[in-house]
Amino acid sequence: MTQPKESLQHMLIILFVCFWTFFVNNHFMPADQMESRNLATAQEMISTGNYLVPTMNGEYRLEKPPLPTWIAAGIESVAPDNLCLQRAATGAAATLMVFFVYLLSIEITGNKRLGLISAIVLATSYNVMMMGRNATWDIYCHCFMLGGIYFFFCAMKRQGAQWLKFIAAGLFWGLSFLSKGPVSFYALLLPFFIGYLLIYRPSVKGKVLPLTVMILTCVVVSAWWTAYIYLFHWDLALFVAHKESSSWLDHNVRPWYYYWKFPVESGIWALFWITSLVWSFKQKRSVQGKDYLFFLIWTLGSLVLLSLMPEKKNRYLLPLLIPGALNIGSYIYHCTKGHLSLIDKRIFKLNNAVIILLLLALPIVIYNLFFTQRYLSVDLFMFISMCSLLLAAIIFRYTFNSVPMKVMPAFYSIAGVMVLVAGLCFIPAGKIFINEDRHSIREIRNVEKLNGFSFYYVQGEELRMEFVYESNRIIRPLNVKNNSVVHSHLPFVMVSSMPADSLFKDKSVAIIPIGLYDNNWRKHQNRRYNPNLVRYVSLIISK
Repeated sequence: MTQPKESLQHMLIILFVCFWTFFVNNHFMPADQMESRNLATAQEMISTGNYLVPTMNGEYRLEKPPLPTWIAAGIESVAPDNLCLQRAATGAAATLMVFFVYLLSIEITGNKRLGLISAIVLATSYNVMMMGRNATWDIYCHCFMLGGIYFFFCAMKRQGAQWLKFIAAGLFWGLSFLSKGPVSFYALLLPFFIGYLLIYRPSVKGKVLPLTVMILTCVVVSAWWTAYIYLFHWDLALFVAHKESSSWLDHNVRPWYYYWKFPVESGIWALFWITSLVWSFKQKRSVQGKDYLFFLIWTLGSLVLLSLMPEKKNRYLLPLLIPGALNIGSYIYHCTKGHLSLIDKRIFKLNNAVIILLLLALPIVIYNLFFTQRYLSVDLFMFISMCSLLLAAIIFRYTFNSVPMKVMPAFYSIAGVMVLVAGLCFIPAGKIFINEDRHSIREIRNVEKLNGFSFYYVQGEELRMEFVYESNRIIRPLNVKNNSVVHSHLPFVMVSSMPADSLFKDKSVAIIPIGLYDNNWRKHQNRRYNPNLVRYVSLIISK
Protein backbone atom coordinates (compact mmCIF):
# COMPACT_ATOMS: atom_id res chain seq x y z
CA MET A 1 0.00 0.00 0.00
CA THR A 2 1.47 3.37 -1.00
CA GLN A 3 1.95 5.93 1.76
CA PRO A 4 -0.50 8.58 0.41
CA LYS A 5 -3.17 5.94 -0.16
CA GLU A 6 -2.69 4.56 3.35
CA SER A 7 -2.96 8.04 4.86
CA LEU A 8 -6.14 8.75 2.90
CA GLN A 9 -7.71 5.49 4.06
CA HIS A 10 -6.81 6.26 7.65
CA MET A 11 -8.33 9.74 7.43
CA LEU A 12 -11.53 8.36 5.94
CA ILE A 13 -11.76 5.80 8.76
CA ILE A 14 -11.24 8.54 11.36
CA LEU A 15 -13.89 10.73 9.72
CA PHE A 16 -16.33 7.82 9.67
CA VAL A 17 -15.83 7.10 13.38
CA CYS A 18 -16.02 10.79 14.35
CA PHE A 19 -19.22 11.22 12.34
CA TRP A 20 -20.93 8.61 14.48
CA THR A 21 -19.43 9.51 17.83
CA PHE A 22 -19.76 13.32 17.62
CA PHE A 23 -22.54 14.19 15.18
CA VAL A 24 -25.18 11.44 14.93
CA ASN A 25 -28.10 11.83 17.37
CA ASN A 26 -26.64 14.97 18.97
CA HIS A 27 -30.13 16.51 19.12
CA PHE A 28 -32.08 14.27 21.49
CA MET A 29 -31.07 16.06 24.71
CA PRO A 30 -32.08 19.71 25.36
CA ALA A 31 -29.43 22.24 26.32
CA ASP A 32 -28.12 21.76 29.87
CA GLN A 33 -27.06 24.52 32.25
CA MET A 34 -23.50 24.85 30.91
CA GLU A 35 -24.65 24.94 27.29
CA SER A 36 -27.35 27.46 28.20
CA ARG A 37 -24.80 29.77 29.80
CA ASN A 38 -22.56 29.61 26.75
CA LEU A 39 -25.29 30.01 24.16
CA ALA A 40 -27.16 32.73 26.07
CA THR A 41 -23.92 34.73 25.99
CA ALA A 42 -23.69 34.19 22.23
CA GLN A 43 -27.32 35.28 21.81
CA GLU A 44 -26.65 38.51 23.67
CA MET A 45 -23.59 39.18 21.53
CA ILE A 46 -25.89 39.16 18.51
CA SER A 47 -28.69 41.19 20.11
CA THR A 48 -26.41 43.85 21.64
CA GLY A 49 -23.64 43.88 19.06
CA ASN A 50 -21.12 43.83 21.92
CA TYR A 51 -18.50 41.25 20.96
CA LEU A 52 -15.54 42.45 23.03
CA VAL A 53 -17.26 42.60 26.43
CA PRO A 54 -19.58 39.58 26.62
CA THR A 55 -22.65 39.60 28.83
CA MET A 56 -24.86 36.84 30.17
CA ASN A 57 -28.36 37.83 31.21
CA GLY A 58 -27.30 41.46 31.04
CA GLU A 59 -24.34 40.98 33.40
CA TYR A 60 -20.72 41.03 32.31
CA ARG A 61 -19.30 37.56 31.69
CA LEU A 62 -15.54 37.93 31.64
CA GLU A 63 -14.59 34.76 33.51
CA LYS A 64 -13.65 32.97 30.29
CA PRO A 65 -12.05 34.38 27.12
CA PRO A 66 -14.56 34.73 24.27
CA LEU A 67 -13.22 32.79 21.26
CA PRO A 68 -15.71 29.86 21.49
CA THR A 69 -18.50 32.37 22.18
CA TRP A 70 -17.53 34.25 19.02
CA ILE A 71 -17.81 30.98 17.10
CA ALA A 72 -21.23 30.31 18.65
CA ALA A 73 -22.33 33.89 17.90
CA GLY A 74 -21.30 33.46 14.27
CA ILE A 75 -23.45 30.33 14.04
CA GLU A 76 -26.31 32.09 15.84
CA SER A 77 -26.24 34.94 13.32
CA VAL A 78 -26.46 32.50 10.39
CA ALA A 79 -28.76 29.86 11.91
CA PRO A 80 -30.60 31.23 14.99
CA ASP A 81 -31.63 28.78 17.71
CA ASN A 82 -29.98 25.85 15.97
CA LEU A 83 -28.69 23.75 18.87
CA CYS A 84 -27.68 20.88 16.57
CA LEU A 85 -25.43 23.19 14.57
CA GLN A 86 -23.90 24.63 17.72
CA ARG A 87 -23.11 21.12 18.89
CA ALA A 88 -21.80 20.23 15.45
CA ALA A 89 -19.25 23.03 15.79
CA THR A 90 -18.03 21.43 18.99
CA GLY A 91 -17.99 18.09 17.19
CA ALA A 92 -15.83 19.63 14.47
CA ALA A 93 -13.35 20.80 17.13
CA ALA A 94 -13.35 17.29 18.64
CA THR A 95 -12.74 15.80 15.18
CA LEU A 96 -9.83 18.17 14.62
CA MET A 97 -8.41 17.13 17.99
CA VAL A 98 -8.62 13.47 16.95
CA PHE A 99 -6.73 14.24 13.73
CA PHE A 100 -4.04 16.05 15.72
CA VAL A 101 -3.59 12.91 17.85
CA TYR A 102 -3.20 10.91 14.65
CA LEU A 103 -0.60 13.30 13.24
CA LEU A 104 1.29 13.72 16.52
CA SER A 105 1.47 9.98 17.07
CA ILE A 106 2.95 9.51 13.60
CA GLU A 107 5.42 12.34 14.17
CA ILE A 108 6.61 10.84 17.45
CA THR A 109 6.68 7.13 16.55
CA GLY A 110 6.86 7.18 12.75
CA ASN A 111 4.07 4.60 12.66
CA LYS A 112 0.80 5.36 10.89
CA ARG A 113 -1.08 2.33 12.18
CA LEU A 114 -0.28 3.32 15.75
CA GLY A 115 -1.54 6.81 14.92
CA LEU A 116 -4.79 5.40 13.52
CA ILE A 117 -5.37 3.21 16.57
CA SER A 118 -4.70 6.10 18.96
CA ALA A 119 -7.04 8.41 17.04
CA ILE A 120 -9.88 5.88 17.06
CA VAL A 121 -9.38 5.25 20.78
CA LEU A 122 -9.64 8.98 21.49
CA ALA A 123 -12.73 9.41 19.28
CA THR A 124 -14.54 6.54 21.02
CA SER A 125 -13.57 7.42 24.61
CA TYR A 126 -16.63 8.22 26.72
CA ASN A 127 -15.55 11.61 28.07
CA VAL A 128 -14.40 12.82 24.65
CA MET A 129 -17.62 11.62 23.02
CA MET A 130 -19.81 13.45 25.50
CA MET A 131 -17.77 16.67 25.44
CA GLY A 132 -17.72 16.57 21.64
CA ARG A 133 -21.50 16.28 21.49
CA ASN A 134 -22.31 19.31 23.69
CA ALA A 135 -21.86 23.02 23.12
CA THR A 136 -19.28 23.42 25.88
CA TRP A 137 -15.97 25.21 25.50
CA ASP A 138 -13.45 22.73 26.99
CA ILE A 139 -12.99 20.91 23.71
CA TYR A 140 -11.82 24.06 21.92
CA CYS A 141 -8.96 24.92 24.27
CA HIS A 142 -7.59 21.36 24.29
CA CYS A 143 -7.99 21.00 20.52
CA PHE A 144 -5.98 24.18 19.87
CA MET A 145 -3.41 23.23 22.52
CA LEU A 146 -2.86 19.82 20.93
CA GLY A 147 -2.47 21.49 17.54
CA GLY A 148 0.22 23.74 18.99
CA ILE A 149 1.97 20.75 20.55
CA TYR A 150 1.96 18.97 17.18
CA PHE A 151 3.51 21.91 15.32
CA PHE A 152 6.03 22.46 18.13
CA PHE A 153 7.14 18.82 18.06
CA CYS A 154 7.48 18.92 14.27
CA ALA A 155 9.57 22.10 14.44
CA MET A 156 11.88 20.72 17.12
CA LYS A 157 12.32 17.38 15.37
CA ARG A 158 13.28 18.81 11.97
CA GLN A 159 16.53 20.48 11.03
CA GLY A 160 16.68 24.23 10.51
CA ALA A 161 14.76 27.15 11.97
CA GLN A 162 11.27 25.90 10.99
CA TRP A 163 9.76 29.38 11.27
CA LEU A 164 6.29 28.53 10.01
CA LYS A 165 5.85 25.57 12.35
CA PHE A 166 7.00 27.52 15.40
CA ILE A 167 4.69 30.42 14.52
CA ALA A 168 1.82 27.96 13.99
CA ALA A 169 2.54 26.48 17.43
CA GLY A 170 2.42 29.93 19.04
CA LEU A 171 -0.77 30.80 17.18
CA PHE A 172 -2.55 27.62 18.25
CA TRP A 173 -1.45 28.03 21.86
CA GLY A 174 -2.72 31.59 21.78
CA LEU A 175 -6.08 30.38 20.45
CA SER A 176 -6.17 27.86 23.30
CA PHE A 177 -5.74 30.67 25.83
CA LEU A 178 -8.44 32.70 24.04
CA SER A 179 -10.75 29.70 24.47
CA LYS A 180 -10.42 29.04 28.20
CA GLY A 181 -7.45 30.85 29.64
CA PRO A 182 -4.53 28.89 31.11
CA VAL A 183 -6.49 25.66 31.70
CA SER A 184 -4.92 23.65 28.89
CA PHE A 185 -1.47 25.16 29.48
CA TYR A 186 -1.56 23.62 32.95
CA ALA A 187 -3.36 20.33 32.26
CA LEU A 188 -1.94 19.43 28.82
CA LEU A 189 1.08 21.53 27.84
CA LEU A 190 2.98 21.51 31.14
CA PRO A 191 2.96 17.69 31.55
CA PHE A 192 3.88 17.42 27.84
CA PHE A 193 6.96 19.57 28.43
CA ILE A 194 7.90 17.58 31.54
CA GLY A 195 7.88 14.32 29.58
CA TYR A 196 9.42 15.87 26.47
CA LEU A 197 12.39 17.38 28.31
CA LEU A 198 13.00 14.29 30.45
CA ILE A 199 12.87 11.78 27.61
CA TYR A 200 14.11 13.52 24.47
CA ARG A 201 16.43 16.22 25.88
CA PRO A 202 16.02 18.38 22.76
CA SER A 203 18.61 20.77 21.41
CA VAL A 204 17.58 24.35 20.57
CA LYS A 205 20.65 25.03 18.44
CA GLY A 206 19.62 27.26 15.53
CA LYS A 207 16.08 27.55 16.88
CA VAL A 208 16.38 30.19 19.62
CA LEU A 209 15.04 33.06 17.53
CA PRO A 210 12.07 31.13 16.09
CA LEU A 211 11.31 29.85 19.60
CA THR A 212 11.30 33.45 20.82
CA VAL A 213 8.91 34.47 18.03
CA MET A 214 6.72 31.48 18.90
CA ILE A 215 6.45 32.66 22.50
CA LEU A 216 5.76 36.25 21.43
CA THR A 217 3.06 35.05 19.02
CA CYS A 218 1.45 33.05 21.79
CA VAL A 219 1.58 36.01 24.20
CA VAL A 220 0.14 38.48 21.70
CA VAL A 221 -2.72 36.21 20.61
CA SER A 222 -3.42 35.19 24.21
CA ALA A 223 -3.19 38.55 25.90
CA TRP A 224 -4.75 41.15 23.60
CA TRP A 225 -8.34 40.58 24.80
CA THR A 226 -7.30 40.37 28.46
CA ALA A 227 -5.28 43.56 28.05
CA TYR A 228 -8.29 45.29 26.51
CA ILE A 229 -10.49 44.28 29.45
CA TYR A 230 -7.91 45.46 31.99
CA LEU A 231 -7.49 48.78 30.20
CA PHE A 232 -11.16 49.62 29.86
CA HIS A 233 -12.78 47.62 32.70
CA TRP A 234 -10.08 47.60 35.37
CA ASP A 235 -12.24 47.20 38.47
CA LEU A 236 -14.40 44.52 36.89
CA ALA A 237 -11.33 42.63 35.64
CA LEU A 238 -9.83 42.57 39.14
CA PHE A 239 -13.12 41.34 40.60
CA VAL A 240 -13.37 38.54 38.03
CA ALA A 241 -9.72 37.53 38.56
CA HIS A 242 -10.28 37.29 42.32
CA LYS A 243 -13.53 35.39 41.80
CA GLU A 244 -11.96 32.85 39.45
CA SER A 245 -8.93 32.24 41.67
CA SER A 246 -11.22 31.79 44.67
CA SER A 247 -13.43 29.32 42.81
CA TRP A 248 -10.45 27.12 42.01
CA LEU A 249 -9.67 27.00 45.73
CA ASP A 250 -13.16 26.92 47.25
CA HIS A 251 -15.58 25.54 44.62
CA ASN A 252 -16.16 21.80 44.11
CA VAL A 253 -13.21 21.03 46.38
CA ARG A 254 -12.37 17.31 46.36
CA PRO A 255 -9.60 15.27 48.00
CA TRP A 256 -6.37 14.74 46.05
CA TYR A 257 -7.31 11.11 45.28
CA TYR A 258 -10.67 12.06 43.74
CA TYR A 259 -9.47 11.15 40.23
CA TRP A 260 -8.43 7.60 41.18
CA LYS A 261 -11.18 6.27 38.89
CA PHE A 262 -9.79 8.17 35.88
CA PRO A 263 -9.72 5.11 33.54
CA VAL A 264 -13.53 5.03 33.66
CA GLU A 265 -13.58 8.30 31.67
CA SER A 266 -12.30 6.36 28.67
CA GLY A 267 -15.39 4.12 28.78
CA ILE A 268 -14.94 0.95 26.75
CA TRP A 269 -11.13 1.34 26.89
CA ALA A 270 -10.85 1.52 30.71
CA LEU A 271 -9.20 -1.88 31.22
CA PHE A 272 -6.92 -1.36 28.23
CA TRP A 273 -5.80 1.95 29.73
CA ILE A 274 -4.83 0.34 33.03
CA THR A 275 -2.99 -2.40 31.16
CA SER A 276 -1.21 0.10 28.90
CA LEU A 277 0.18 2.12 31.82
CA VAL A 278 1.91 -0.92 33.31
CA TRP A 279 2.98 -2.15 29.88
CA SER A 280 4.45 1.25 28.87
CA PHE A 281 6.76 1.25 31.87
CA LYS A 282 7.97 -2.27 31.09
CA GLN A 283 8.83 -1.28 27.51
CA LYS A 284 11.39 1.39 28.42
CA ARG A 285 14.26 -0.68 27.00
CA SER A 286 12.54 -1.63 23.74
CA VAL A 287 13.18 -0.01 20.35
CA GLN A 288 10.40 2.55 20.84
CA GLY A 289 10.72 2.51 24.62
CA LYS A 290 11.44 6.24 24.79
CA ASP A 291 8.21 7.07 22.99
CA TYR A 292 6.13 4.77 25.19
CA LEU A 293 7.76 6.13 28.35
CA PHE A 294 7.08 9.68 27.13
CA PHE A 295 3.37 8.89 26.70
CA LEU A 296 3.36 7.41 30.20
CA ILE A 297 5.03 10.44 31.81
CA TRP A 298 2.73 12.79 29.92
CA THR A 299 -0.31 10.88 31.20
CA LEU A 300 0.80 10.57 34.80
CA GLY A 301 2.07 14.16 34.85
CA SER A 302 -1.33 15.41 33.74
CA LEU A 303 -3.05 13.23 36.34
CA VAL A 304 -0.82 14.51 39.15
CA LEU A 305 -1.22 18.17 38.16
CA LEU A 306 -5.00 17.85 37.92
CA SER A 307 -5.08 16.08 41.29
CA LEU A 308 -3.15 18.93 42.93
CA MET A 309 -5.90 21.43 42.10
CA PRO A 310 -8.53 21.71 44.87
CA GLU A 311 -11.43 22.09 42.41
CA LYS A 312 -12.18 18.82 40.62
CA LYS A 313 -14.82 17.73 38.14
CA ASN A 314 -14.90 14.68 35.89
CA ARG A 315 -15.00 16.83 32.76
CA TYR A 316 -11.65 18.34 33.78
CA LEU A 317 -10.10 14.95 32.92
CA LEU A 318 -10.60 15.57 29.20
CA PRO A 319 -6.93 16.55 28.58
CA LEU A 320 -5.78 13.40 30.36
CA LEU A 321 -7.49 11.30 27.70
CA ILE A 322 -5.22 12.68 24.96
CA PRO A 323 -1.95 11.10 26.17
CA GLY A 324 -4.12 8.27 27.49
CA ALA A 325 -5.20 7.48 23.92
CA LEU A 326 -1.53 7.38 22.92
CA ASN A 327 -0.87 4.95 25.80
CA ILE A 328 -3.70 2.67 24.75
CA GLY A 329 -2.84 2.96 21.07
CA SER A 330 0.77 1.98 21.73
CA TYR A 331 -0.27 -1.10 23.69
CA ILE A 332 -2.80 -2.28 21.10
CA TYR A 333 -0.30 -1.68 18.28
CA HIS A 334 2.24 -3.77 20.19
CA CYS A 335 -0.33 -6.57 20.34
CA THR A 336 -0.82 -6.41 16.54
CA LYS A 337 2.83 -7.29 15.96
CA GLY A 338 2.50 -10.76 17.49
CA HIS A 339 5.34 -12.36 19.45
CA LEU A 340 3.39 -11.79 22.65
CA SER A 341 4.37 -13.53 25.85
CA LEU A 342 1.88 -15.86 27.47
CA ILE A 343 1.01 -13.28 30.14
CA ASP A 344 0.51 -10.59 27.46
CA LYS A 345 -1.89 -12.86 25.58
CA ARG A 346 -3.85 -13.65 28.72
CA ILE A 347 -4.18 -9.98 29.67
CA PHE A 348 -5.31 -9.02 26.18
CA LYS A 349 -7.86 -11.85 26.17
CA LEU A 350 -9.10 -10.82 29.61
CA ASN A 351 -9.71 -7.26 28.42
CA ASN A 352 -11.64 -8.51 25.41
CA ALA A 353 -13.58 -11.06 27.46
CA VAL A 354 -15.02 -8.27 29.60
CA ILE A 355 -16.17 -6.40 26.48
CA ILE A 356 -17.72 -9.59 25.06
CA LEU A 357 -19.70 -10.06 28.28
CA LEU A 358 -20.91 -6.44 28.08
CA LEU A 359 -22.03 -6.97 24.49
CA LEU A 360 -23.87 -10.16 25.41
CA ALA A 361 -25.61 -8.34 28.25
CA LEU A 362 -26.55 -5.32 26.12
CA PRO A 363 -29.65 -6.89 24.48
CA ILE A 364 -30.92 -7.96 27.91
CA VAL A 365 -30.42 -4.47 29.33
CA ILE A 366 -32.08 -2.84 26.32
CA TYR A 367 -34.99 -5.27 26.55
CA ASN A 368 -35.63 -4.49 30.22
CA LEU A 369 -35.03 -0.75 30.05
CA PHE A 370 -36.47 0.16 26.67
CA PHE A 371 -38.40 -2.58 24.90
CA THR A 372 -40.68 -3.58 27.79
CA GLN A 373 -41.49 0.12 28.30
CA ARG A 374 -42.33 0.47 24.59
CA TYR A 375 -39.59 3.00 24.00
CA LEU A 376 -38.19 0.81 21.26
CA SER A 377 -39.74 -0.82 18.21
CA VAL A 378 -39.33 -4.53 17.56
CA ASP A 379 -37.30 -3.89 14.41
CA LEU A 380 -34.84 -1.54 16.13
CA PHE A 381 -34.51 -3.84 19.14
CA MET A 382 -33.74 -6.78 16.88
CA PHE A 383 -31.24 -4.76 14.87
CA ILE A 384 -29.39 -3.48 17.95
CA SER A 385 -29.34 -6.99 19.42
CA MET A 386 -27.99 -8.49 16.19
CA CYS A 387 -25.28 -5.83 15.95
CA SER A 388 -24.30 -6.40 19.59
CA LEU A 389 -24.09 -10.17 19.17
CA LEU A 390 -22.23 -9.85 15.88
CA LEU A 391 -19.60 -7.57 17.45
CA ALA A 392 -19.24 -10.02 20.35
CA ALA A 393 -18.82 -12.92 17.90
CA ILE A 394 -16.16 -11.06 15.89
CA ILE A 395 -14.17 -10.15 19.01
CA PHE A 396 -14.42 -13.76 20.24
CA ARG A 397 -13.49 -15.18 16.82
CA TYR A 398 -10.32 -13.14 16.41
CA THR A 399 -9.28 -13.19 20.08
CA PHE A 400 -10.05 -16.71 21.28
CA ASN A 401 -10.56 -18.77 18.13
CA SER A 402 -7.71 -17.59 15.94
CA VAL A 403 -4.06 -18.60 16.00
CA PRO A 404 -2.35 -16.24 16.06
CA MET A 405 -4.77 -13.64 17.44
CA LYS A 406 -5.90 -11.07 14.88
CA VAL A 407 -5.92 -7.90 16.89
CA MET A 408 -7.05 -5.30 14.34
CA PRO A 409 -10.47 -6.90 13.55
CA ALA A 410 -11.07 -7.23 17.30
CA PHE A 411 -9.96 -3.61 17.82
CA TYR A 412 -12.31 -2.27 15.14
CA SER A 413 -15.14 -4.27 16.69
CA ILE A 414 -14.47 -2.75 20.13
CA ALA A 415 -14.54 0.73 18.59
CA GLY A 416 -17.74 -0.35 16.84
CA VAL A 417 -19.37 -0.75 20.26
CA MET A 418 -19.27 3.02 20.77
CA VAL A 419 -20.49 3.60 17.21
CA LEU A 420 -23.40 1.28 18.03
CA VAL A 421 -24.16 3.19 21.24
CA ALA A 422 -24.03 6.61 19.59
CA GLY A 423 -25.82 5.57 16.42
CA LEU A 424 -28.61 3.40 17.80
CA CYS A 425 -28.74 3.21 21.60
CA PHE A 426 -29.06 6.98 22.07
CA ILE A 427 -32.45 6.81 20.31
CA PRO A 428 -34.28 4.83 23.04
CA ALA A 429 -32.11 6.43 25.73
CA GLY A 430 -33.59 9.78 24.81
CA LYS A 431 -37.10 8.43 25.29
CA ILE A 432 -36.47 6.88 28.69
CA PHE A 433 -34.53 9.77 30.20
CA ILE A 434 -36.07 12.82 28.53
CA ASN A 435 -39.08 14.38 30.26
CA GLU A 436 -42.01 13.92 27.89
CA ASP A 437 -43.99 16.50 29.89
CA ARG A 438 -41.31 19.13 29.38
CA HIS A 439 -43.01 22.42 28.66
CA SER A 440 -40.15 24.74 27.75
CA ILE A 441 -40.24 28.47 28.33
CA ARG A 442 -39.04 28.71 24.73
CA GLU A 443 -42.75 28.82 23.81
CA ILE A 444 -43.08 32.40 25.07
CA ARG A 445 -41.11 33.54 22.03
CA ASN A 446 -44.33 32.99 20.09
CA VAL A 447 -46.54 34.90 22.56
CA GLU A 448 -46.90 38.23 20.78
CA LYS A 449 -48.50 40.01 23.74
CA LEU A 450 -45.18 39.75 25.61
CA ASN A 451 -43.16 41.53 22.93
CA GLY A 452 -41.62 44.77 24.12
CA PHE A 453 -41.96 44.05 27.85
CA SER A 454 -39.08 43.68 30.29
CA PHE A 455 -38.69 40.33 32.06
CA TYR A 456 -38.03 39.95 35.78
CA TYR A 457 -37.67 37.18 38.32
CA VAL A 458 -38.20 37.30 42.08
CA GLN A 459 -35.14 38.72 43.80
CA GLY A 460 -33.71 36.04 46.08
CA GLU A 461 -34.86 33.12 43.94
CA GLU A 462 -32.43 31.16 41.81
CA LEU A 463 -32.64 31.92 38.12
CA ARG A 464 -31.47 29.00 36.01
CA MET A 465 -29.74 30.05 32.83
CA GLU A 466 -31.85 27.59 30.83
CA PHE A 467 -34.72 30.10 31.13
CA VAL A 468 -32.57 32.90 29.77
CA TYR A 469 -31.32 30.86 26.84
CA GLU A 470 -34.64 29.23 25.94
CA SER A 471 -36.62 32.47 26.18
CA ASN A 472 -33.84 34.51 24.53
CA ARG A 473 -34.61 37.31 27.01
CA ILE A 474 -32.67 39.14 29.68
CA ILE A 475 -34.43 38.36 32.99
CA ARG A 476 -33.46 40.74 35.80
CA PRO A 477 -34.15 40.48 39.56
CA LEU A 478 -37.01 42.50 41.06
CA ASN A 479 -37.89 43.15 44.71
CA VAL A 480 -41.57 42.16 44.61
CA LYS A 481 -42.03 43.06 48.31
CA ASN A 482 -41.47 46.74 47.61
CA ASN A 483 -44.70 48.24 46.30
CA SER A 484 -43.08 51.36 44.83
CA VAL A 485 -40.46 49.30 43.00
CA VAL A 486 -43.12 47.05 41.51
CA HIS A 487 -45.24 49.96 40.27
CA SER A 488 -42.24 51.82 38.86
CA HIS A 489 -41.51 48.87 36.55
CA LEU A 490 -45.06 48.28 35.29
CA PRO A 491 -45.90 46.73 32.90
CA PHE A 492 -43.53 43.76 32.95
CA VAL A 493 -43.33 39.97 32.70
CA MET A 494 -42.70 38.04 35.92
CA VAL A 495 -40.96 34.66 36.05
CA SER A 496 -41.61 33.13 39.48
CA SER A 497 -41.64 29.87 41.41
CA MET A 498 -45.18 30.51 42.67
CA PRO A 499 -48.29 31.88 40.97
CA ALA A 500 -48.22 35.65 40.52
CA ASP A 501 -51.54 35.96 42.40
CA SER A 502 -49.80 35.12 45.67
CA LEU A 503 -46.84 37.39 44.93
CA PHE A 504 -48.83 40.51 44.10
CA LYS A 505 -52.03 40.05 46.11
CA ASP A 506 -51.52 43.37 47.94
CA LYS A 507 -49.95 45.35 45.09
CA SER A 508 -53.01 46.66 43.19
CA VAL A 509 -51.89 45.23 39.85
CA ALA A 510 -53.63 43.20 37.17
CA ILE A 511 -52.22 39.76 36.40
CA ILE A 512 -52.49 37.96 33.08
CA PRO A 513 -51.27 34.35 33.50
CA ILE A 514 -49.23 33.11 30.55
CA GLY A 515 -48.33 29.60 31.62
CA LEU A 516 -46.41 27.18 33.82
CA TYR A 517 -43.16 26.11 32.22
CA ASP A 518 -41.04 23.10 33.10
CA ASN A 519 -37.56 23.15 31.62
CA ASN A 520 -36.43 19.89 33.23
CA TRP A 521 -35.19 17.48 30.60
CA ARG A 522 -35.12 14.73 33.23
CA LYS A 523 -38.31 12.99 34.26
CA HIS A 524 -40.20 13.72 37.50
CA GLN A 525 -39.11 10.49 39.19
CA ASN A 526 -35.42 11.15 38.44
CA ARG A 527 -33.44 12.19 41.50
CA ARG A 528 -31.95 15.06 39.47
CA TYR A 529 -35.33 16.54 38.65
CA ASN A 530 -34.93 20.18 39.68
CA PRO A 531 -37.86 22.26 40.99
CA ASN A 532 -35.86 25.40 40.16
CA LEU A 533 -36.47 24.62 36.50
CA VAL A 534 -40.23 25.00 36.96
CA ARG A 535 -41.53 28.57 36.76
CA TYR A 536 -44.77 30.50 36.28
CA VAL A 537 -44.79 33.27 33.69
CA SER A 538 -47.27 36.13 34.05
CA LEU A 539 -47.82 39.56 32.53
CA ILE A 540 -48.15 42.21 35.25
CA ILE A 541 -49.93 45.44 34.27
CA SER A 542 -51.58 48.40 35.96
CA LYS A 543 -55.08 47.89 37.29
